[in-house]
Amino acid sequence: MDISEKELSVVQDLLNEEELLVKKFQMLANHSKDETIKQQMLSIADKHQGHFNEIYSYLK
Repeated sequence: MDISEKELSVVQDLLNEEELLVKKFQMLANHSKDETIKQQMLSIADKHQGHFNEIYSYLK
């Protein structure tokens, strides 16, 4: 698959954003005292990790 430099830059930006969201929601989960909220934050972090993995798989 040929990918232009601009397309690669956009993909890198997407990966960076997803990685940041994973870290933010994991941090929110770690700071939550409410178990329900903690599980919701971890679930959202997992969704963003899945997005990251899907985007990254296009580069292989």
